[in-house]
Amino acid sequence: MLSDRELLARVIECEAGGEGWNGMFAVACVVMNRVHAIAGEYARVGQGNLRNIIFQPGQFVCASETSGGRYNPQNIYNMNPSQMQYEIADLAISGQRLADFGFALWFYNPFSSECRRTFPTEVGYYFTTIGKHCFYNPTDLYYYT
Repeated sequence: MLSDRELLARVIECEAGGEGWNGMFAVACVVMNRVHAIAGEYARVGQGNLRNIIFQPGQFVCASETSGGRYNPQNIYNMNPSQMQYEIADLAISGQRLADFGFALWFYNPFSSECRRTFPTEVGYYFTTIGKHCFYNPTDLYYYT
């Protein structure tokens, strides 16, 4: 079984490997923000456990070996993290976050230059863009999920 450090390093590589240090660290921050959520869906599902967050159905495509009924070659089991991804995982697990990052719980790549105002619905509001990913902080509605 993969350690939490190894698991997070692989998610970082899979979800943001081409996004540079800040982009990878921002994704790691989102994962750890979910782990430490005090209310809402992630607190209920995650219960402070990294594995529960990463393997929550429908959250991270790379946490599944299949996607849309087909083999997903870009899954965490096929990732080979670099030293940088391990360092980022260590920082995030230790509680460090990007400066002025907020408490983002979601990110996505819109494959365009514009980020949606809310994501995934009205429970998250656009906060910032880092690399090709848009990041979203929770609204008050999130805490009722």
